[in-house]
Amino acid sequence: MRVNKLQYRQAMSSLGAAVNVVTSEGPTGRAGCTVSAVCSVTDEPPTVMVCINRDSRNAAAFRDSGALCVNVVSADQQGLAQLFSDRDVPVDARFAAARWSRLITGAPVLDDALASLDCEIRSVTTVGTHDMFLCEVKALRMADSGDALIYFGRHFHRLAAPAGSVP
Repeated sequence: MRVNKLQYRQAMSSLGAAVNVVTSEGPTGRAGCTVSAVCSVTDEPPTVMVCINRDSRNAAAFRDSGALCVNVVSADQQGLAQLFSDRDVPVDARFAAARWSRLITGAPVLDDALASLDCEIRSVTTVGTHDMFLCEVKALRMADSGDALIYFGRHFHRLAAPAGSVP
């Protein structure tokens, strides 16, 4: 018996996840989208997995560039996360809404992110409708403080940082 796609999506909406704006810049220009399917794989070498719909312009741009940056957005950046999730908003308008810099790979790094993981893409594996990018973290930057933004139940939620903690 096969699992129903809609039921599966409903079940996955119960899985809270950090909200990330994943960015890149390469031969096809700048690209970026909001992604909740990001997870740590190992700390030696520091590696993360990022999953993107393989038919999206972003997945193709990430593959072409060979690098990407996972920008973990703060609760105060919910508007930016919504902007980067809207397919109808042009790429230039998305990037114009925030300040960006660069670390090692050349991928755009969100200046006010809770954390930014500047990565080289080491491998790409297709699974169903998505590409799984295994990415080695080459540089990172972290904010001193801030509340997290999570996606749960198909809505954004603020997750307050414990008093006196560093993300």
